[in-house]
Amino acid sequence: MTDPAVLPPTDRDLASIAEARALARRARQAWLQLAELDQERIDAMVDAMAAAATSHAEAFARQAADETGFGVIEDKIQKNLFASQKIYRFIRPMKTVGVVARHDDKRVVEIAEPFGVVAAVVPSTNPTSTAIYKILIAIKARCTIVLSPHPSAVKCITAVAEVLDEAARRAGAPPGAINWMTTVSLEGTQELMRHRDVSVILATGGMGLVRAAYSAGKPAYGVGPGNAPAFIERTADVGKAVRDVITGKTFDNGLLCSSENSVVVDEPIAEEVRRQFQAQGAYFLGRAEAEAVARLLVTPQRLPNPRLVGRSAAFIAEQCGVGVPAGTRVLIAELEGVGRDYPLSIEKLCPVLAFYVVRDWQEGCERCRQILRYGGMGHTMSIHSRSEPIILEFGLKKPAFRIVVNTPTTFGSIGLTTGLDPSMTLGCGGYGGNITSDNISPLHLLNVKRLAYEITPVQNRFERAASGRPPSAVEVAGAPRLPAAPPRPAAARGIPAGALAQRIDEFLGSRGLRPEGAAPGSPPTGLTAAPAAAPAAPPPSVPGEAPLDFVCEEDVRLALKTGRTLVVSERAIITPAARDLAEPHHLLSVVPWRG
Repeated sequence: MTDPAVLPPTDRDLASIAEARALARRARQAWLQLAELDQERIDAMVDAMAAAATSHAEAFARQAADETGFGVIEDKIQKNLFASQKIYRFIRPMKTVGVVARHDDKRVVEIAEPFGVVAAVVPSTNPTSTAIYKILIAIKARCTIVLSPHPSAVKCITAVAEVLDEAARRAGAPPGAINWMTTVSLEGTQELMRHRDVSVILATGGMGLVRAAYSAGKPAYGVGPGNAPAFIERTADVGKAVRDVITGKTFDNGLLCSSENSVVVDEPIAEEVRRQFQAQGAYFLGRAEAEAVARLLVTPQRLPNPRLVGRSAAFIAEQCGVGVPAGTRVLIAELEGVGRDYPLSIEKLCPVLAFYVVRDWQEGCERCRQILRYGGMGHTMSIHSRSEPIILEFGLKKPAFRIVVNTPTTFGSIGLTTGLDPSMTLGCGGYGGNITSDNISPLHLLNVKRLAYEITPVQNRFERAASGRPPSAVEVAGAPRLPAAPPRPAAARGIPAGALAQRIDEFLGSRGLRPEGAAPGSPPTGLTAAPAAAPAAPPPSVPGEAPLDFVCEEDVRLALKTGRTLVVSERAIITPAARDLAEPHHLLSVVPWRG
């Protein structure tokens, strides 16, 4: 069999596309079986996979470091254990099969429904930990999965998939529940994301990949760069704040997208912060040194140079021709601004920090906003402060959905040192062009069906017309009581024929009209004789005439005969037949209701 790595580019793309299609179809067939399993069977698979990943955490870490050349083995072990232990403990109690919630007060029952096949794109920066995490949450949600590894991390991601697939199948998973591409190309990954058998995409990587995921025509959770700033406010515990920043930035040599990339310092404590950084292993670059680092570290496309990603501070300094003391952990460049004219203000994915001094927290707030806008919108930032009002202001004003307080951004954002949901995929919400701002969990791979029982019956319009009443609230056991409708005027139920005749005669009598043969001054006895021909247009109503609160069809007919308009109040009840007859002749004159 030909090694995919030695195929010509065109043949490799075709092979990758064919593999993507075959794996998507295989995953779809397996999903039809996986979706029918009960919670106990699903949890048994998750238990087995988590245990297998934990026992292989060190081996996976070494494979990732050897293959990619990125990061620190000890830290990669911790990331693998974070996925196989902390994330596992978080998702294990979740109900993802059948009825997952009952809301008796609303009489609503929620039922979990898995999305289907997950296309999972895995980066080279955190390959094994991300693969463990995505496989665990997919199977927990009863979704099958197809992994598309980064081309430079295919072997270590394949190792993870093989171990977890074997564990899941021993626990009862159908063949094809866990799948992985071995011939990887951009075209193959795009084909996988677009395939009709794929239901949802979990994409972690660069902005180009994330945009491709969102343009694939499928629901997608995509997470791009972080460029997280850390603000150290004047009331902070400076020693701890500096330690947190260095701890976060040096963990796995800065490969997590939520690691600190800039430090913004309140001016009154700037010198103390500098001293603390130097005491804890940071080296402040001179102007010429910073320019040398920027030239090699940042490409013309304003992306970090893959040769330096995940490398140590000492290695980067050596490659850039900068001499640093032994034991240097972080390189720091003091900058005056953010943007293309300041290359080191981007996300760097290595132990290099930008450093800014601001006059006060308001200016610090604006500087952090600028940094986030330059490649980190919606992702993560931190504030180190003892002032709760200022902390809250940052929470209210910053375009980041994870604002961690007095902790490293690297660990706080993923839920290791905070109460956030443990996750290796962090949504950036609307600010970052993502569908959610959540830390992604199995719940994001589920749809929820709802059984909703009637709690408030209603009448249809035919029943209301027959009863002569408007719709009213009906009490049902357990339902809230709605406001009662105001009572209708008595006239709404109609006028007896005798009363109507009396009313008409009184009206005509006030105009000097009497029935034929009736003596002047005699009481009214019924309908009058037909009046003279009506004028071409009805005359205006009599000034001061009291507006009517009810108009029926007979009122309109009489108005037509007498050539009068009908003065009605704003709240008058007009029968449909009366309105249909009056409107063509403009017989209704509405006056405002005066209460």
